[in-house]
Amino acid sequence: MSRIVVLDGHTTNPGDLDWRVLADLGALTVYDRTPPEQIVARMLPAEIVLTNKTPLKREILMQLPVLRLICVMATGYNVVDAVAARARGIPVSNVPGYSTPSVVQHTFALLLELTSHVGRHAAAVRAGEWSSSADFAFWHEPLVELHGLTLGVVGYGAIGRQVAAVAQAFGMRVVVTGRRRLDDLPPDVTWLSLHELLATADVVSLHCPLTPETRGMIDAAALARMKPTTFLINTGRGPLVDEAALAAALNEGRLAGAAADVLSREPPSADNPLLTARNCIVTPHQAWATLAARRRLLAECAGNVRAFLQGTPRNVVN
Repeated sequence: MSRIVVLDGHTTNPGDLDWRVLADLGALTVYDRTPPEQIVARMLPAEIVLTNKTPLKREILMQLPVLRLICVMATGYNVVDAVAARARGIPVSNVPGYSTPSVVQHTFALLLELTSHVGRHAAAVRAGEWSSSADFAFWHEPLVELHGLTLGVVGYGAIGRQVAAVAQAFGMRVVVTGRRRLDDLPPDVTWLSLHELLATADVVSLHCPLTPETRGMIDAAALARMKPTTFLINTGRGPLVDEAALAAALNEGRLAGAAADVLSREPPSADNPLLTARNCIVTPHQAWATLAARRRLLAECAGNVRAFLQGTPRNVVN
């Protein structure tokens, strides 16, 4: 029976899912979290290891003689040195697509909070401001209608395409960009260069992977191309954005607002400038974490392990 170790299971399954789908495949040990100094010791007896955010660097992988498979409990797999794993003959699998509906939903939750300020006004009502109001209605922030605005989608993959479709349901115009130009776009979607998109869009939504080319792509120069009425949404990866530059643009009124579900460091340091920036909403990397998405994630991880044990590895990224 294969020995299976989960290094950081708490975020995937804080108690509302059943690990049995993995336990049925081998002798399973689940750790809620694994500190750096215990990674090797906990992985040493394992033939199959699952990690979400616990980093598996080359120097760690070189110390694990019985390891046969690494499963990343996420779509992004940069927490694993996939090249070093390949040199050892260890496949690395990920789980593509499991969170697409949830991330799309969260993207619009952030955008609607920036434009309709539901939470802000609900809190005001709870605080008694409506009961004591002289008028039948009030609002503390400008209320922005999405219909007729232009959404710029940066990264037109599975999530970006679904975000575009929802935007069109709101009556928004959609422009998109990505690593390479696409000619088979729907007739109501327009391809622009990144520079053109930033200057055109009323809302810029980031859905591209983190690569050396995209790291810091939304820097001071990129922000300067945007209109002061533009909203920026990041549910992609934190390091896509120069956080200090974004905070400065918000605080100086050069951008209407921003919302991020991801930051360059997670958990963030208390002095991260976006935590106190003007008109900035930050949520704790939760877009992927609906019960439905995590259930799909766990089932697909089990499917990756099962396929490997049957001799037909799937979702291998290295």
